[in-house]
Amino acid sequence: MDVRAAVLGHPIAHSLSPALHTAAYRALGLDDWEYGRHDVDEHELETFLAGIDRGWAGLSLTMPLKHRALELVDHVEPLAAAVGAVNTVLVSPAGPAGDASGAVTLTGTNTDVYGLVQALREGLAALPAAAADGGPEVTRAVVLGGGATAASALAALAELGCTSARVLVRSLDRVGELRAAIARMGVTPGLVEADLTGADGQVARELAAADVVVSTLPPRAADRLAAAVGHLAPHGAPHGTLPGASEPPGTPREAAYGVLLDVAYDPRPTALHTAWAAAGGVAVSGERMLLHQAVEQVRLMTGRTGSPADALADALAAMDAALAAALDV
Repeated sequence: MDVRAAVLGHPIAHSLSPALHTAAYRALGLDDWEYGRHDVDEHELETFLAGIDRGWAGLSLTMPLKHRALELVDHVEPLAAAVGAVNTVLVSPAGPAGDASGAVTLTGTNTDVYGLVQALREGLAALPAAAADGGPEVTRAVVLGGGATAASALAALAELGCTSARVLVRSLDRVGELRAAIARMGVTPGLVEADLTGADGQVARELAAADVVVSTLPPRAADRLAAAVGHLAPHGAPHGTLPGASEPPGTPREAAYGVLLDVAYDPRPTALHTAWAAAGGVAVSGERMLLHQAVEQVRLMTGRTGSPADALADALAAMDAALAAALDV
């Protein structure tokens, strides 16, 4: 019997997930597995899930479905509940062994956090200090934006040892869901209202003082900030003066820019990515997060045991190659 999986979202035509998952299935010898895409909005998700049967292995969810799915699946795993976002739905038979009813149980989980962690680790490994001591400690981190991905970014940073990142947002009046996620996760970030256009240079100086920066801003939203980053000297950049800054203005920083992960990858590279790399930092493209979260989805949907590095080495290589080919088209 053929096994199905798919990515759902609206819009969805641009999704690279089918290329990634299909490459993984072929590398794993799962020739009877297929992965499609379905344009589904928030109002259509309940109906779609009601039609899921035992021929399905799982679903990948993108915007705007990650919050809505929390209310519709049978179970939500703790990490997904904490960050307030389900990006993966796993399908399993309901009832006791041998049950012939055909009923299924839908479990919501989150692989975005895993993808962020792995992408950031790639960036940290590329820093000059990594070769000497096995990787720098993340003590100062900044997240740009206050949406659903920002919550996942805070969870990822916490896994890397930083629970007190600074979150820069345009308006503190629009981050209610993020505040709720912060309370559930038990992290202690600072929420700061800031001009994310970089017009006054303070945000750019804040970024220059960080070990890790994660931009969760929409495509092109950071373009003007990129220009401000490009005007800063990469060495000895002073810490910014935003409210609640952990160090006083003028505190020197010995290293150049740290690691930037810009989750946007359209255009590729983004203006912020280009400016960061030109200023001496390590810039990680958003598609690296996409790749690693998809690897974890494949592991969960196929039931392969162990970490992706062990159980899915061949699949990871195939997915990486498929991603490169898709982005070069």
